[in-house]
Amino acid sequence: MATDGGAVTAEAAGPLAPVAPGERHLILVDGSGYIFRAYHALPPMTNPEGVPVNAVYGFTTMLSQFLTRHAGSHIAVVFDAHRLNFRNDIYPDYKAHRPDPPEDLVPQFALIRDATDALGVCKAQLEGFEADDLIAAYAKAYLAEGPGLVTIVSSDKDLMQLVRPGVQLLDPIKQKPIREAEVFEKFGVTPDKVVEVQALAGDSTDNVPGVPGIGIKTAAQLINEYGDLEALLARATEIKQPKRREALIENAEKARISRRLVLLDEDAPLPCPIADMVARPPADGRLEGFLRAMGFRSLLARMGKLGEGNDPPRRGAPPAALRHAPTAGPVAPDLAAPFGAYDCVTTEDALARWITDATAAGVVGLDTETDSLDARRAKMVGFSLAVAPGRACYVPIRHGDTGDMLSGPAPEQIAPERAFALLRPLLEDPSVLKVFQNAKYDLEVMAREENGGFATIAPIDDTMMLSYAMEAGRHGHGMDELSVLHFNHAPIKFDEVTGTGKARIPFGLVALDRATAYAAEDADVTLRLWLLLKPRLREDGALATYEQVERRMIGVLRDMEAAGIKVDGAELARIGEDFSQRLVVLEKQIHTLAGREFNVGSPKQLGEILFDEMKLSGGRKGKTGAYSTDAAVLDELAAQGVELASRVLEWRQLAKLKSTYVEALAAQIDPVDRRVHTSYGMAGTSTGRLSSNDPNLQNIPIRSEEGLRIRRAFVAEPGHVLLAADYSQIELRLLAHLADVPTLREAFENGEDIHARTAAEIFHLEPGRVDKEARRRAKMINFGIIYGMSAFGLATRLGIPPGEGRTIIDAYFAQYPGIRQEMERCKEEARIHGFVRTPFGRKLWIPDIATKDPVRRAGAERAAINAPFQGGAAEIIKRAMVRLPRALREAGLSARMLLQVHDELVFEVPDAEVEATSAVVRDVMESVAVLRVPLSVEIGTGQSWAEAH
Repeated sequence: MATDGGAVTAEAAGPLAPVAPGERHLILVDGSGYIFRAYHALPPMTNPEGVPVNAVYGFTTMLSQFLTRHAGSHIAVVFDAHRLNFRNDIYPDYKAHRPDPPEDLVPQFALIRDATDALGVCKAQLEGFEADDLIAAYAKAYLAEGPGLVTIVSSDKDLMQLVRPGVQLLDPIKQKPIREAEVFEKFGVTPDKVVEVQALAGDSTDNVPGVPGIGIKTAAQLINEYGDLEALLARATEIKQPKRREALIENAEKARISRRLVLLDEDAPLPCPIADMVARPPADGRLEGFLRAMGFRSLLARMGKLGEGNDPPRRGAPPAALRHAPTAGPVAPDLAAPFGAYDCVTTEDALARWITDATAAGVVGLDTETDSLDARRAKMVGFSLAVAPGRACYVPIRHGDTGDMLSGPAPEQIAPERAFALLRPLLEDPSVLKVFQNAKYDLEVMAREENGGFATIAPIDDTMMLSYAMEAGRHGHGMDELSVLHFNHAPIKFDEVTGTGKARIPFGLVALDRATAYAAEDADVTLRLWLLLKPRLREDGALATYEQVERRMIGVLRDMEAAGIKVDGAELARIGEDFSQRLVVLEKQIHTLAGREFNVGSPKQLGEILFDEMKLSGGRKGKTGAYSTDAAVLDELAAQGVELASRVLEWRQLAKLKSTYVEALAAQIDPVDRRVHTSYGMAGTSTGRLSSNDPNLQNIPIRSEEGLRIRRAFVAEPGHVLLAADYSQIELRLLAHLADVPTLREAFENGEDIHARTAAEIFHLEPGRVDKEARRRAKMINFGIIYGMSAFGLATRLGIPPGEGRTIIDAYFAQYPGIRQEMERCKEEARIHGFVRTPFGRKLWIPDIATKDPVRRAGAERAAINAPFQGGAAEIIKRAMVRLPRALREAGLSARMLLQVHDELVFEVPDAEVEATSAVVRDVMESVAVLRVPLSVEIGTGQSWAEAH
């Protein structure tokens, strides 16, 4: 925050014009709007004393960013003092339907007011009046003192009645002014008539009654015709529409009361003088002290204050890749730079200058613009560079290649080969850090460019993975979401520049001014995210996770995606034909069981047969009026012996496999190499696991015959075999490690059948007397415990009474008390901190752990129990994936890693190298982590994926 003659000066222009010397400009911030936006945008968090502070953090961030971007000679935040005010005397039910604020928000109200004081901003509130009344009164009083401008920071429609010459609103989300034109678009009337429209339409949120049957559009038509509410009511008998006429006559008094409720009191007392609102910087040390007391380290880092005093240092020595990056100074001034003033680079000289600046900076934000979301088929139409916050450019190289530009012929631009020749030294310079958002995509696109592409781009960082390493499960990690979260800035959306649906145009046909605004902003945001997030890695304990695992996974996954896996199209066709015939047979069986023909794929028709015609119990209708027939409902009926439900489940599974895999896989076989190339999502799960898309190869059923049939279509190239290496019961091993259960540890150390051992101990059987059924039950218990399964859930899965399910779980915990203690520890950790940790220290956030909704909270508790095991397993296999390519190369082996599916890795191995490859793979996978129990890997080989199991 900078000062100029006592006024807060904007470091980013934004939609509000800078204040000229001597100009009077009052900014009134709607405090309630900020508070609830902050509360709902962030997951639970607590300060060092255990007090909830997510809303405090969000409020402080938003207000501090606003102060650095907008200018005013006077500023205040206006708060509601209490729910009850003079309007409740007029109409006791006013806002009666509004729920109480969330319990964890209540203690934050006072801290938010402390944050306002710490930022040096005046706060205003008054018992008996709403914040909106005070805003109205201050606007009137301010302009009465002399010429000036009043900006109200809010998108609240109730404040739009105040818009007039000298008074405007600023939408805090869209960062756009709201003036008379925007009010007319919203209400269909000028601002001075807004209260008349609101009086007629009412407001269900605030319980303002209005006139039943009249909405905003109708109300606007009536007011525009009759002038105001009283004139309309006086002439209500003239209304031609009978229902409307009767409603106005019968509810005239409600309309008058509604007008009094929505009309803001511009003569409300002013709780603090306008002179106290003069903009000024915070008092020395006050803001820093507040941030330290709250534990807001990231905000301290932006101020350049983290590391002073008793807090841990903000940064340690930078890694080699960052030696030339600007890591030494405070980042707050940079991050406050304006968005939007970007260059379009169309000459080689201009591009050379940008590359020189990037080299001097030591770090550059990069982004590519392409003609496809598929990295293997995408072609670059341009790229963008950012050398500092607010300093970014877009370099078009193929605009207009696919047709005429909307504005005329193809624009002046640098030829791709010349642009790449200039860019290549920068990308290969080891002293310059290249920063991407979702680097895997951009690197693949650039590697596939013509003339050899960019084979070597290093060193790199990925802001998506920086965020994911620290906050998996807390929020999404897309650039737009991160920009709003950290900078309160919503970037231009792709649809805004290309259009949507049938009107969408290729990016290469977008006019260059629009393309530049969009593309350069992406690089700018990416660089700012790096400046903010990279220093946080160490303090968040995520440095090892990012540097040793996530960043290295980018190259590993790129190689796997490029390799793909061969699919036998003829075998797929045979499987598809078999599935089709079986579906016909199943459909006939289902019709026979139902007593008539119907569309098996129609949930509505199935529900009518089950619950109306067959009179089965358990039918539940949804909002549409149709019975629910989802998997849970059918599973319950199948457990009761309803054969029709069992057959429909079988039909659905087979139909899904046929469409999702047999048909989809056939369409996704690359015509050149006859292989399918899945795309791995690196930041889409809350546990750290990878996801697989286009096609999804991780959801093929493992145990079913149909799943095995599909896996037979995945084959090795001639002279090779597929090698599948699968971690054996890795999550149970992690359970034994974390809960430190001696009997489980002993079983794993001795190589025993863990499920048989559990069955013997839980059901009090001699080891040799454990049959298949007892082992099946024990297996379900072992895995059910990991997933936090309830007694009812276990009973349902085993087909036994709920009481027996409870007895089994109690016996399990009695036998292994350390497991219950570990489960309770996980839940408590989540409740206190909002996250749990894997055995390797990674935070996995559990957003719903503090919710008042019992169903969601129970789900969050199950997630808290399971997350360390799933997350730990994900980290173990990722660590193996990072090490294996190098280990195979060093051993002189040419095996390629093709797939990662759950706890399994699939390789394509030359026939002559199977034994040596198996030894290297087993050694690496079993040694990547040291637990209290040994890791074990099962390896199989075969001509197909199915044979390798």
